Amino acid sequence: MIAIVRYNAGNIKSVENALLRLGYDCVITDDVKTLIEADKVIFPGVGEAKSAMEYLIKHGLDQVILNLKQPVLGICLGLQLMCSESEEGNTKCLGIFKNKVLRFEETDLVPHMGWNNINALEGELFNGIESNDDTYFVHSYYAELSEDTSAICEYILPFSAALVRNNFYATQFHPEKSADIGEKILKNFLEL
Repeated sequence: MIAIVRYNAGNIKSVENALLRLGYDCVITDDVKTLIEADKVIFPGVGEAKSAMEYLIKHGLDQVILNLKQPVLGICLGLQLMCSESEEGNTKCLGIFKNKVLRFEETDLVPHMGWNNINALEGELFNGIESNDDTYFVHSYYAELSEDTSAICEYILPFSAALVRNNFYATQFHPEKSADIGEKILKNFLEL
């Protein structure tokens, strides 16, 4: 079973729809037992870091996510919350990845919204994906580069388009909105 974490953030239904298109059953839940027993967990999100972390902590989901042993995929805000801290609301995050999440400098290019290519691809998530393949981004904050970076995007500056550490995977881009490339990335995750 695939569990999608329900918390104080948007975009959950589009992830569910992408999984259904790929032929996978899933459940949207904040139930601790269901999350622990799931084969795979997806931690998506569109929203604001501080209020999202407050919700996770209040409902004990922060500790649940930290202790999951199965493959976990963070998407967009999910990636940012898996980092150590975010400038958005001066938020202490989960700390799975040691990256800091920083705000792009104020320009008319922010938010980063639309298609952009990803490069320096590493790991199983990117099997069958080529450097310079395009994925869909919508964000004003980014995770800096680190030893956990498994894909890089260049927009204003280079940042982590994806991260991986042990059983935790994360993408700043939205695979569920990234057409065939995104579907392939989701399928790679679901087949881990």
